[in-house]
Amino acid sequence: MSSELMEALRQLAREKGIDELEILDRLELQLGATYRRILDLENETRVSIDRESGRIYVYELIPVGGTEEEPEFEEKDITPADVSRIAAQAAKNVIMSSIREAEREKIFEEYSDRVGESVTGTVQQSDSRYTLIKLREGVEALLPPTEQPHNERYDHNQRIKAYIIEVRKTSSEPSIVVSRTHPGLIRRLFELEVPEIYDGIVEIRSVAREPGMRSKVAVASREPSLDPVGACVGPKGSRVRMIVSELRGERIDVIPWAEEPADYVANAISPAKVSSVLIDEGNHIATVIVPDDQLSLAIGKEGQNARLAAKLTGWRIDIKSQLQAAEAGLAARMGTGEPGGPEEEFDGRCVAVTSSGLRCRNKARPGTVYCGIHAKEADET
Repeated sequence: MSSELMEALRQLAREKGIDELEILDRLELQLGATYRRILDLENETRVSIDRESGRIYVYELIPVGGTEEEPEFEEKDITPADVSRIAAQAAKNVIMSSIREAEREKIFEEYSDRVGESVTGTVQQSDSRYTLIKLREGVEALLPPTEQPHNERYDHNQRIKAYIIEVRKTSSEPSIVVSRTHPGLIRRLFELEVPEIYDGIVEIRSVAREPGMRSKVAVASREPSLDPVGACVGPKGSRVRMIVSELRGERIDVIPWAEEPADYVANAISPAKVSSVLIDEGNHIATVIVPDDQLSLAIGKEGQNARLAAKLTGWRIDIKSQLQAAEAGLAARMGTGEPGGPEEEFDGRCVAVTSSGLRCRNKARPGTVYCGIHAKEADET
């Protein structure tokens, strides 16, 4: 190698952020193996490259004694006349390999720090095994089937957003694994669309998601005068509509977070109307009582609304209609101020619901929330 080649190597190392001495060490090892093969030597070889001039020296290591653990060698100079020609090709291979490794390391360092963030890319390939997403030139991410909503299909060159869940080193390229089902994707999409969330004025307290179907998001405001739900939904629903579009029509309920468990659970059951919530702190159960005509809406199709509300709040939720609550004797706690019961205004009328689904028209007896007829039924239950 010439001094010009050495200077070119140094410049390339600086541009690519590679340690020049590391390249030379690797080049010496590769040349040693190459010359041993070319010269058909039985003994090991050592190659030395002058760090200034680039001149190459090849030595055969001839055993002269020592022990098996610490053998001794005599170095015999066997530098060939055409050493530079072979070295130039070897240098090219080592440099290209070093560049690829350095680039892989940079990609790994960059994206390992971005686990938990959202990224945008274009679909390169999609089949039953995996979907490959190009994040930028030379950087691709893997979207496994397990991280894809069941109702989504991807077209070539389609732009999509995803959530980074893992970055690991492999023998070839760093493996960046992304998700379209992770609840974190909802958080990041709201950050992109809602300036108040990005600025920290509005906070997402919890997210519950059934990917591709429906999600519930609980939000709170750090400023009492700001409506957190309104900020997230946007004018005429414009902000949340952008997120729904990105998630291929996944329904999103934005509800206000509340410090009181009963209020929080009642909000989470939205859009159903709630009559009252009975909190059992010891068993961490919230019994939600809803008007009879709201029972199906509160539970949701195949229990989805109730399931998401429970996941969102962290409470076990039992939903009952007013009729069911009356039959179970729960209505006696409504409006009485009992611990765990809601403080609702009692209108003096019997709270029982008749078999026809209508509330009893009788006046409640003094000291109870039932009329004479239903008070007796409640006692029997």
